[in-house]
Amino acid sequence: MWADGGYTGTLLDWARQALGVVVEIVKRPDLPHFTVLPRRWVVERSLAWITGHRRCVRDYERLPHHHEAMVRWAMIRITSRRLTQTL
Repeated sequence: MWADGGYTGTLLDWARQALGVVVEIVKRPDLPHFTVLPRRWVVERSLAWITGHRRCVRDYERLPHHHEAMVRWAMIRITSRRLTQTL
């Protein structure tokens, strides 16, 4: 799993112990000009796809598992449209 540099600290140990997932921190290079961060676009693109669905744009849901369900439905819809798309 990839994470932003802001997630360093206890997240790495917790993810390894609780979830059995290794988290790789993608750090920003210390260069004076713009550089593309590796794998960062995957997260940004996925979030943009999810926010294309009305119920995922704002916090309409009161419970976290309701919001999780809406995100899952959005990704199911996106994936099914891409799988059934004719080329």
